[in-house]
Amino acid sequence: MKNILFIAYYFPPSGGPGVQRVLKHIKYIREFGWNPIVFTAKDAQYPAYDYSLLDEIPEDVKVYKSKIFEPYDIYRFFTGKQKGVSIDVNTIKKEDQKISLKEKIAEFIRATFFIPDARIGWYFSAKKELKKIFNENKIDAVYSSSPPYTCSLIARYIKRKYNIPWIAGFRDPWTDFISSPKRWFLPKSIDKNMELSVFNEADFVECAWVGIIKDALAKYPKLNKSKFIHNPNGFDSADYPEIEKHQNEKFTLTYTGSMYGRRNPDALFKAIKLLLQNEKISISDFIIRFIGRFGDEIHQMIENSGFKENIEVINYLPHAESILYLLKSDSLILIVDESKESKEIVPGKVYEYMGTKIPLLVIAPEKSAISDLIQETGAGLLAHQSQIEAIADNFLDLFSIWKEKSSLDNLNEIAISKYERKESARNLVKILDGLVM
Repeated sequence: MKNILFIAYYFPPSGGPGVQRVLKHIKYIREFGWNPIVFTAKDAQYPAYDYSLLDEIPEDVKVYKSKIFEPYDIYRFFTGKQKGVSIDVNTIKKEDQKISLKEKIAEFIRATFFIPDARIGWYFSAKKELKKIFNENKIDAVYSSSPPYTCSLIARYIKRKYNIPWIAGFRDPWTDFISSPKRWFLPKSIDKNMELSVFNEADFVECAWVGIIKDALAKYPKLNKSKFIHNPNGFDSADYPEIEKHQNEKFTLTYTGSMYGRRNPDALFKAIKLLLQNEKISISDFIIRFIGRFGDEIHQMIENSGFKENIEVINYLPHAESILYLLKSDSLILIVDESKESKEIVPGKVYEYMGTKIPLLVIAPEKSAISDLIQETGAGLLAHQSQIEAIADNFLDLFSIWKEKSSLDNLNEIAISKYERKESARNLVKILDGLVM
């Protein structure tokens, strides 16, 4: 069996969506003739932890680690935030959202010195451990999972030193993305040079959504288009336990994940207010559960919603518990960020939602990658953030489906089944088998 080395910062006990793609690749790749070996960071400071995911790593998979320096406690101290406060959900702001002078200075430091990201310290400690890995194992190929983009630089180092095939995996675009720091010309130039070198030197670039490919080719038109491969995220049907279905006393909607800045429930709340004002629903008819990590401004929106008693906020849960909440819901809320990239963004959670077969209430652009996916699978109802009446109508339609104990007319379970995680692993192996004979 051939060996593939996975370079992944997000790895159990990390929680959140970033860990799932690599974890499921590792779970299923052996079925197709490849043995996974993992290189990850030691004592990393993750935004969320899920120790239950450690049980999903096959027992005999070798996991190597090297020490990483992360500057987040320094950032928290400088900006006056308490230790343990999530940085990511409180740094990505709306365009018109005010930030303090301390936050402006901290953001300038981040944009100027942490290139390509705050995990760059791991790059320098990785080399010694990589030497050990290559001394102890015959490595036939390397896969890097980004973000963080430091993973790509570590894989590029391996490619240059050992000259073995490398697949650069991307879950999000690199430079000029919604979560990217706003860099001035010198650090921006350095960052872009790193990005371009990774695209040029990787044998293939595996992308979780088509917009990542479009973004890369728009920035660098001379790139070899044939090396960019779309391998979508998915869901693992093994994650969904059999549960007895029962009728909730109230129409129960659930959102899982993080929410901040330009990904917010403002349009949803306006639609619900409209329904209440028009007496299409009553305050006793529904409950909304927000499960995960939320920025301060999201908590403020909930407080000011006018129906905060109907909203239950639950802190980040282990993945298996989060799935149970989904399965016990009547509708699942998907909100795509309001940004220039909105038409291309495909959040990984949409596949996990679809795997439940529970109707989705989607707030996202029309004529977008998400709208195409929803149309293909018939998994839910979609309206743009600006279409408050349409969102209200969709809410009401899903409310009626719950009340009548019926289901969506166009749900296409065959189309949904294409997005099993095992299929993503199979797609990755097709690329690998073409590289390594």
